[in-house]
Amino acid sequence: SQTTLGVWLRNLLARRHRNTVVVALANKLARIAWMILRHEVTFQANRATAMAA
Repeated sequence: SQTTLGVWLRNLLARRHRNTVVVALANKLARIAWMILRHEVTFQANRATAMAA
């Protein structure tokens, strides 16, 4: 996709092994989920990705 997360993922796939990228993506998604739960906010793709970067 053309989201910030999609761009980040494609760039990482170009540089790292697929298994490493899977772990990095899981980590990033977990951090995004934690920030949403912790701050009790609704999901906003661009903001959540920037916060978790």
